[in-house]
Amino acid sequence: MTEVTVLPYTVTMSRREIVRGLASGSVVVLAGGCTYNEELGRSQLLFVSSGQMAQLAASAWTDLKRKEKTTSNPKYVNRVQRVAPKIIQASGNSPSQWEVQVFDSKDLNAFALPGGKIGFYTGILDIMENDDQIATVAGHEVAHVNYNHSGERFSQSSLAQAGLTVAQVATSGSQYGGQIAGILGMGATLGVILPFSRKHELEADKFGLRYMHRAGYDPNQALRFWEKMSAKKGGGGPPEFLSTHPSDATRMAQIRREIALLGTAS
Repeated sequence: MTEVTVLPYTVTMSRREIVRGLASGSVVVLAGGCTYNEELGRSQLLFVSSGQMAQLAASAWTDLKRKEKTTSNPKYVNRVQRVAPKIIQASGNSPSQWEVQVFDSKDLNAFALPGGKIGFYTGILDIMENDDQIATVAGHEVAHVNYNHSGERFSQSSLAQAGLTVAQVATSGSQYGGQIAGILGMGATLGVILPFSRKHELEADKFGLRYMHRAGYDPNQALRFWEKMSAKKGGGGPPEFLSTHPSDATRMAQIRREIALLGTAS
């Protein structure tokens, strides 16, 4: 007997039962975790709630603040604290329930964790010309949290891993079992996990743009910011289909469409 685990279930099955389940579709019954999100206009596969993800992220946030240097330099902190609460409120959340930190690092990066945690690096703030560009990134990160993108990635990864476990058991008696499992693994990565990540990035751009517009910031500065980021990268990086992020051209094309829809094109 073999244990096949897909959060939050562990199922003990024989190889014959697994193969029969694959054929009938019963092994993937856990896809019942799909719920339709009206705002996104699509279904989300979620085995974990936003609250559960927040609990998982809380210790990671604490560890991060302990291991990485934060800054209290007003040059950075005042800018972020001036902008982030407005974006959070425009997204329908209470700023008092969110925590925003600035980390002392030259990295051109920012991130969000479930439970309302946002981190900016001083490196990315150094290239931001105005509050509108800070609002661009703040909106992007708030959108990731609002739509539980991390929970969706977690669920996608769990389901993909369970599928590989099933495949390895079902093909373990074949001389080609390892090759088949490897091919399936590549298919899961390129066909499910990475594309969903790119979708999340574009959704975060889209709704982040709406938040910043609602908060009174200029969406045209989002385009200016991503153009600068593209120039900083120098056009490097893997092909889009192998990347967790959309290409700069894809990202900026969507931003232009959204700016036009908002009626704020300059």
